[in-house]
Amino acid sequence: MLVGPTAGGKTALSLELAMRLGNTEIVSADSMQVYRGMDIGTAKPSLMERESVPHHLIDCADPHAGDFTMAEWLRRARTVIEQIHARDHVAIVVGGTNLYVRALLEGVVDAPQSDPALRAELDALSEEHARVELERIDPASAARIHRHDRRRTLRALELHRLTGTKPSELRDQWSDAPQPLPRGVSLVGLEWDVAVINGLINERVRRMFAAGLVDEVRSLLERGPLTRQAIEAVGYREVVEHLAGRMTLEEAIEQTKIRSRRLGKQQRTWLRRFRLIPGTVWLNGASGAKLLSEQLLAQRVIGRFKDSP
Repeated sequence: MLVGPTAGGKTALSLELAMRLGNTEIVSADSMQVYRGMDIGTAKPSLMERESVPHHLIDCADPHAGDFTMAEWLRRARTVIEQIHARDHVAIVVGGTNLYVRALLEGVVDAPQSDPALRAELDALSEEHARVELERIDPASAARIHRHDRRRTLRALELHRLTGTKPSELRDQWSDAPQPLPRGVSLVGLEWDVAVINGLINERVRRMFAAGLVDEVRSLLERGPLTRQAIEAVGYREVVEHLAGRMTLEEAIEQTKIRSRRLGKQQRTWLRRFRLIPGTVWLNGASGAKLLSEQLLAQRVIGRFKDSP
């Protein structure tokens, strides 16, 4: 399992590891790379990269029809990893979405599927009304979920209506104490200085827009509106606002940078927790990028694997 902040070099390292290990396949643990047609803004590996090493759980969902849940990703990921192992190959899980990584490591409590009638009722709530309701029924979830994150707010309300249990209590069924890695799993993390990674994030956003993110979103919208989950991908909501005339292009770029850096901050919270798991390997991303070639960085990781039990 390979984790690290957005724009932190996980894709490049995963490809280098795969080439060096041989008989290796990559499993994406990214909640937005699952959507077909959402390529530039989600920083998907290129078609050439995917042809050089088999990739899984990319382009497996329709961004115009239904949400792709964590439970669905987890079910598919477990199946794919079993199939990879059956071929006597190595699976490299690359996150992306650290909630998915933790779900794969520790499992999750089964949550009920969405109810269309209830979801329609909740969709009719204003953002303010939904937020007030969440603060009333579950202050702990309200403290965790950003007040403008409508999708997660509504899902929390839905879980409460369906189960009668506070979403935070369902979440707390995960242990607070770091759990040992499952047998056969190695976890490698890339760490970056905050100022350095923020600079890399800003540069990635600039490249995304230069590569045609606006045209990509325009093309997606021509085929229909994006689902609630798909439109929450960093950069896509901002471009939708720009295309609707509610933001200038410059504002959309700046807001994408801000939200990307905010995502990076959230990821650092997750990574600090992963850092406490015994037996994990952590590498300084800046040193690896500046002082070592990707080959040497990969060699260092493989060496740590060979030296471990």
